[in-house]
Amino acid sequence: MKSSKLIMGCLALLGLTAGMAHAQEDVDREAIAERLAPVGEVCLQGEDCGTAMAASGGGDSAASGGADGETIYNNVCMACHDTGAAGAPKRGDEAAWAGRTDKGFETLLGHAINGFNAMPARGGNPNLSDEEVQAAVAYLVEPVMEVPAQAAGGDDAAPADDGADASAEPATAGIDGAAIYNSVCMACHDTGAAGAPKKGDAAAWAARLEQGTETLYDHAINGFNAMPAKGGNPGLSDAEVKAAVDHLLGSVE
Repeated sequence: MKSSKLIMGCLALLGLTAGMAHAQEDVDREAIAERLAPVGEVCLQGEDCGTAMAASGGGDSAASGGADGETIYNNVCMACHDTGAAGAPKRGDEAAWAGRTDKGFETLLGHAINGFNAMPARGGNPNLSDEEVQAAVAYLVEPVMEVPAQAAGGDDAAPADDGADASAEPATAGIDGAAIYNSVCMACHDTGAAGAPKKGDAAAWAARLEQGTETLYDHAINGFNAMPAKGGNPGLSDAEVKAAVDHLLGSVE
């Protein structure tokens, strides 16, 4: 009789221990899942990755038109620009933005729309319009640079008065862009190597020209996709690179 009670007691204890072990295992799994949760999401073509929320979100708009830059930023961009993930400069970090803001707002906008280094085009959300990307970029850089009036929503803003510079010589004056092109750039842009748009191919250049000359200068100087910085010749000055770009673009403009 005593043996039967002892056996029953042992079985009950084993059942209790197993139950506690399973409960602890569930807790551990939840903790691990929480630690492994992604800080952002990959947006696939055709998916709605925040634009619906952005369209209906409230708050003050920091960018052009009716797009709410703050809401779009919070839904799409903050995963990297609030954390510094993949080397992204954090919003409001003047030191991190110093070299970037010198390139101008249009260049930064071009990077955001088309992608640059580790940053995917449109922050990984292909459903964002150019206007929405512009609004988000304006909100992102507003703490560290002066955003152009039109980008900040001032559609009626008068253009800046640059009359003082109208007679100034361009930085490329006196530089033989054709010679630089023929010695550095033609290896890719005459052959189409690595997907480079060929010199004189208007169709291949059409979308690129829409980005503006300053953006194309920046791509040539700093590198873009498969194209190395300064065409792989770091000895070239920025002005020499621009002269070569001018020569290249002259064939399609």
